[in-house]
Amino acid sequence: MAEPLRPDLQAIAELVPVGARVLDLGCGDGTLLRYLIDHKQVHGRGIELSEAGVRACVARGLSVVQGDLDEGLADYLDGQFDIVILSQTLPYLDAPALILHEMLRVGRQGIVSFPNWGHWRCRLSLLLTGRMPIAPALPQPWYASPRIRPLTVRDFGDFCRAEGIHIKHQVYLNDWGRVSPWRKWKNLLATVAIMVIEKNSATRA
Repeated sequence: MAEPLRPDLQAIAELVPVGARVLDLGCGDGTLLRYLIDHKQVHGRGIELSEAGVRACVARGLSVVQGDLDEGLADYLDGQFDIVILSQTLPYLDAPALILHEMLRVGRQGIVSFPNWGHWRCRLSLLLTGRMPIAPALPQPWYASPRIRPLTVRDFGDFCRAEGIHIKHQVYLNDWGRVSPWRKWKNLLATVAIMVIEKNSATRA
């Protein structure tokens, strides 16, 4: 029996339609992509930077190539996929605007997840220690490689508005389960945010 997915990956999987054409960016060892193929019958491909990750994906029987997301998705056609996933990879990108627009060029929708540095534990840690906090969902210090670009739920919302990207659906998680997307304090309570994004209606073809 396959091991259960992490809660954030399970939440992403629930957002993917059965039989969808999926591109998983920064797919790691292929856990999510393998699950989607087995349980959602998706037609899935992936891109992963690390050689170890690509080898793990190939060992799982996945169609994954090695690539640097900051260079874009020039190898893929407009509208080639239904869903493009960027799971826990956004903070590591040097050119986040480029890759989000590329996601929405090659895919009808994107699903983006990221750890939320707006969580109350991060705020309290900075206040009490005067040191850069470690996100609850990403236990990596500021000096570790690859370099992290911290962001909060509110930062991402501002970014999407500035870039003409529409957030269609929101899922927020913490250690106890899900936080209502309509709750006033979601930026304070959520450790992980998952956003379904698409082009604004004015910019859609």
